[in-house]
Amino acid sequence: MINPAPSLNYAPLGLSREEAAQHIGIGTTLFDEMVADGRMPPPKCINSRRVWSRVAIEQAFDELPDDRYGNDGNEWDAE
Repeated sequence: MINPAPSLNYAPLGLSREEAAQHIGIGTTLFDEMVADGRMPPPKCINSRRVWSRVAIEQAFDELPDDRYGNDGNEWDAE
């Protein structure tokens, strides 16, 4: 009998590109743009893999500006 992989009871430290984008609620195309323009951090290199620090992603997200001008008219985002 094969034992299932253990489930993680903690948030992973490293995220793939897709996971990093999903973590902040955006798609990979916008995430790539934000990495390129410096709003999101660059990845760490682990051998041939590129891995984003979850902590660095969260810090960069916290530094993004607040929506001071409302919700652009999208009634779904209204509070």
